[in-house]
Amino acid sequence: MPVIEYKCPNCGSGMIFDSVSGALSCPSCGRQDNIEQLPDPLKKQVFTEGEVKEYHCNSCGADIVTEPETSATTCSFCGAAVVLSDRLTGNLAPAMVIPFSINKDQAKQAFKKWCRNGLLTPGGFMTADRIQSVTGIYVPFWLYDLHNRIEVHAQGTKVRSYTQGDYHYTETQHFDIYRKIRLEYVNLPIDASKKMNDELMDKLEPFPYNELKLFKTPYLAGYIAEKYSYSEDELFPRAKDKTRSYIDSYIASTVSGYTSVSYTNKHIDTTLKNADYVLLPVWMVNYDYNHKQYTFAMNGQTGKVVGKPPISKAKVAGWFTGVAAVSLLSLKLVSWMMGGGFL
Repeated sequence: MPVIEYKCPNCGSGMIFDSVSGALSCPSCGRQDNIEQLPDPLKKQVFTEGEVKEYHCNSCGADIVTEPETSATTCSFCGAAVVLSDRLTGNLAPAMVIPFSINKDQAKQAFKKWCRNGLLTPGGFMTADRIQSVTGIYVPFWLYDLHNRIEVHAQGTKVRSYTQGDYHYTETQHFDIYRKIRLEYVNLPIDASKKMNDELMDKLEPFPYNELKLFKTPYLAGYIAEKYSYSEDELFPRAKDKTRSYIDSYIASTVSGYTSVSYTNKHIDTTLKNADYVLLPVWMVNYDYNHKQYTFAMNGQTGKVVGKPPISKAKVAGWFTGVAAVSLLSLKLVSWMMGGGFL
């Protein structure tokens, strides 16, 4: 099957997407082409799931072997950046993409800085250069636009206490509460890759959706890209669950001013208005420490890093000791100021 490879018209070297300039760039001669002005070679094709295909590198002729989900990669033999065209067309064609704005060197430096800021991580973890790999991946997401119709019935109370003469009174008022709400949720991201850890991907938010661009294959040159594993319908239940805390917070904001609120009925009807298939930029960092592998993710636009680093038991113990010492000193000072003693 054919692959898309971008050759420099000046020197013939393979061109890649440059996250700094936002252009298709040649590392050899420095030529840069405006991606928005380049024609996209993709054509609408019919994709049959499970079809056996063979890809060949245009630069060296080697066979390219990839996992079924991969839609952009590099040739293992010559390093050429290639895009597997049939995996990005038809129903598998992304609508939009947020390009990388952080390059690989910047990602490494940002990750090292993040490690140094870990107050409870082991010293060796913060100082040793144990990065095994830093991989730029365009992760498939569905961006949902959801419409929520909400009806709420509740009982509310307002309690007022006052003193009159020699008596102290407590007055309690009871209210029937009814709310009918319409809520729109726009650009709710749900990652659609089976490989990616959902928790990591959720924590990478927010992505700057004002940077969304109409999809063109040159943005993928030099990076790995995945095609979606789940359709928008399959992930719709997860999208609804993800909005629940936001909806509950909004409902609570509409019944403020009461001493207490007890919900007797809460009905939420969520419908799908639109779902766009998009590719979002993520740097995946594999890190080795104390014979264990740690995986971290970085937002390829904002530089936000998420993951679970190792925790130093000695630093945790020292932190609690320090807190206890400060608390003890504070109690002694308060006791002394009040004219008392503290043993």
